[in-house]
Amino acid sequence: MLKETALVNLHRELGGKLVDFGGWNMPLHYGSQMEEHHQVRKHAGWFDVSHMTVIDVQGDDAQAYLQYLLANDVAKLKQVGKALYSGMLNEKGGVIDDLIVYLMDFGYRVVVNCATREKDLAWMNKQAEAYNVELVERDDCAMIAVQGPKARSIVDSLIAVPELAVFVGALVQVDDEVFFVARTGYTGEDGYEIMLPANKSEAFARQLTEAGIIPCGLGARDTLRLEAGMNLYGHEMDDSVSPLEANMVWTLAMQPEARTFVGRQALDEQRLAGPINKLVGLVIKGKGVLRAEQEVLMNGSDLKGVITSGSFSPTLATSIALARVPVEFEGECEVMIRNKVIAVELVKPCFVRNGAKVF
Repeated sequence: MLKETALVNLHRELGGKLVDFGGWNMPLHYGSQMEEHHQVRKHAGWFDVSHMTVIDVQGDDAQAYLQYLLANDVAKLKQVGKALYSGMLNEKGGVIDDLIVYLMDFGYRVVVNCATREKDLAWMNKQAEAYNVELVERDDCAMIAVQGPKARSIVDSLIAVPELAVFVGALVQVDDEVFFVARTGYTGEDGYEIMLPANKSEAFARQLTEAGIIPCGLGARDTLRLEAGMNLYGHEMDDSVSPLEANMVWTLAMQPEARTFVGRQALDEQRLAGPINKLVGLVIKGKGVLRAEQEVLMNGSDLKGVITSGSFSPTLATSIALARVPVEFEGECEVMIRNKVIAVELVKPCFVRNGAKVF
């Protein structure tokens, strides 16, 4: 039986097409994935992301525990509310999951993916055995992302959000409840991700809708994140893919050298040997739609790569993709689509930022 968020009845009322998404009954769209995508790029949309798993980490060893658990270093977090993106690695340097961790006044708040919830919690609890920490899964929280150029101004007109820098959050008093509002997102647009009591989420989502922010499904969220060149777990990375091959080098805190974390030894060895693959962006030159698992070829070489995520880009009106290819890949490349060779342009793996083309 599929799990459901506190907003499922509102999704049905608003005409959401509900599908199985990682074991959750979630809206794919509310009639037009394309219209929802454009609305986020031009105005604002809200997404129910309550299927994400929120875990509070408390205790005397909370910092030491997360410094061992994560490839990025939570010691960088000096301000309560500040967020950090990191991979959580296995001993071979593969990515168990990617996550955001916030410094809170009680310790830390970690937000991980929904489809990886069970293995994440098992791994986190196993590593916690050596530390004086308590992990508290916040099933009582809902999570709503509000994204788009008008998102912050509209939300600010509804609740008293303080001025926040990018990747910083704060507690906001809303009537007799407290929301945690963070200036983070997954669309390449400005906006907020809001964690709030589940029993208050429907009323707040109705407020957003009445204020002109349309509900958006996870279909639009995926094309928005692909245009932004953001990784999706299970596509651009997984337990067998190193951060060195998934454009996540910037998330690795290798200093101080004395800090030991899970996967560090494997990463050191991979860095010494040099990564075999790299993640690139592709833009189709002809007709067709780039899809995951399609083969990527380099002219004049027997080397082959594979598309990890691909789709039609509503903003650019063409097909784009992320692909894992050998590091030698450069120059003219092609993709096999239904046994036809289609030329593609190799670009940096980011296509749209703040509504504008960036390659």
